[in-house]
Amino acid sequence: MRHPHLASTEAVVVAVREVAREYHLDVSVTDDIGADQTSRRTSAGAFAVLDPDGTLPHEAHIDLGGSPAVSVRIFPDDDARITVENVDFEDIPRDAVPAFLRSVYGGLAHVRRRLFPPALWLMVPLPGDETYKELILPSALSPWLARNVRGQERSSP
Repeated sequence: MRHPHLASTEAVVVAVREVAREYHLDVSVTDDIGADQTSRRTSAGAFAVLDPDGTLPHEAHIDLGGSPAVSVRIFPDDDARITVENVDFEDIPRDAVPAFLRSVYGGLAHVRRRLFPPALWLMVPLPGDETYKELILPSALSPWLARNVRGQERSSP
């Protein structure tokens, strides 16, 4: 499914704030602006603020209060990393971030368990048959993750 286009890091921050309002969550945002401040700009020279193409990169780190514990890192390269209860989802398209958060806070996200070989995945379904999944280490199973285990599979997903 196509998600509404979010053209900038600030547009994603505004959309995340709206989701937080819907679910009555506290929001904390930290902005990193400039090539010398953003995490993926290792090639920026000393005191370089602009990218070589003349743009000013903007990255944001968002912490959402409540349960589950969620943080979002929005990168200038049109993607994000979303961490749910210490489970990292890398390379989420920034346009999908609001739908991802609505799935988590709306109760659609769940843990799928496989019996053999034993494994756990955090599944985050989005509208339009789009699902993100990440393997959960058994030692990282938080109370929220444990409460959201649904069903068991006998074979690979």
